Amino acid sequence: MSQPNGARAYAAVTAAYWAFMLSDGALRMLVLLHFNGLGFSPVQLAYLFLLYEIAGIVTNLGAGWIAARFGLASTLYGGLGIQIVALIALAQLDPSWGVVASVIYVMSVQGLSGVAKDLAKMSSKSAVKLLAPKGDGTLFKWVALLTGSKNAVKGAGFFLGAALLAVAGFTGTLWGMAAILAVILLAIVLFLPAGLPAGKKGTKFSAVISRDARVNRLSLARVFLFAARDVWFVVGIPIYFQSVLSDGTPDSRRAAFFLIGGFMALWIIAYGAVQAFAPKLVGGKNQPVRQIETQAMRWAAYLTPIPFVLAGAAYVAGAGAVWLTALVVLGLLLFGFVFAVNSSVHSYLILAFAGEGRVTMDVGFYYMANAAGRLLGTLLSGLSYQIGGLPLCLGTAGLMAALSWIAVRRLQKLEPVAA
Repeated sequence: MSQPNGARAYAAVTAAYWAFMLSDGALRMLVLLHFNGLGFSPVQLAYLFLLYEIAGIVTNLGAGWIAARFGLASTLYGGLGIQIVALIALAQLDPSWGVVASVIYVMSVQGLSGVAKDLAKMSSKSAVKLLAPKGDGTLFKWVALLTGSKNAVKGAGFFLGAALLAVAGFTGTLWGMAAILAVILLAIVLFLPAGLPAGKKGTKFSAVISRDARVNRLSLARVFLFAARDVWFVVGIPIYFQSVLSDGTPDSRRAAFFLIGGFMALWIIAYGAVQAFAPKLVGGKNQPVRQIETQAMRWAAYLTPIPFVLAGAAYVAGAGAVWLTALVVLGLLLFGFVFAVNSSVHSYLILAFAGEGRVTMDVGFYYMANAAGRLLGTLLSGLSYQIGGLPLCLGTAGLMAALSWIAVRRLQKLEPVAA
């Protein structure tokens, strides 16, 4: 495969991933704000996303094998197609249904969306390892660009979802997103250039479990890293912001939708921009893998104290302190900066660790851990906020960050598995 053809395939995969993540970010904010407006509790809101994360765990294990068996293009097309089905299905939600029926139905549809998201993610991330030129530092650069741009696009999706909810309503937004994604899927099917590898019929499902201790240790660190983010990100902070920004009137609720969506979008976009520049921030483009492992430990240590400081401030301030909201905004932006470097370094290391013959399976296993972290964070987000409010929510995030740092500290003591 020539490098220009590889670059074209990489660009096409990236474009498809951008389209998917725009819809994924919009859908998450749409569901959260719509059902919070209907009076759902923090724990009920967390339930809406649980099956989404559970589906991600199962999907990433299976997706690595499916891609190895049937080819990466099949999982990319599947991810986009399933997301279209999920959007159309969610548009069928009947407002007259009771709370229990609504929660079960939305959980099921969100589970379908979780399958779609992780099929698309695994396909895109694996393609980088297989398409990047070897030995010139391009892998770290391409990984950072894909991951950073994806999160910037997802952040735009957060704002888009909140804005469209206020302007076009819940059902109209879902149908519009499904139509646009269908057009993009058709274009990708028709014009995706050659370059993605075909499958191998002899691949066994048991091969998805990694035997490389570095992959397993990094995956454990990933579980707690993403739990540290989602503990506050999924339910806690959006509901806290809505409580301080809205007085319950329709006009204030609509204004709160824009402000909350704007903040979440800004956070994700800034996070993505930092990820894209992570190779320069850590000086890692041409560094050996061992030095990048040191950077992973260092940046995990930087992350841990931030949520603990914010939790202490929230505990001291109590409810309603204006300065607390400003401090939380600034603190979470700092958290996002450090978190982004951690995430980008992890994304490079998993591709550096992955064996040439089992890239999709190692990446699938790693993103299974990523989904497990989001599941843990989602569950703890609703529980911690309902039990102890903002202080417990942020303190739990600090605990998760500390566990991620402990997990990543052992990386340099581990040796690669012989081919």
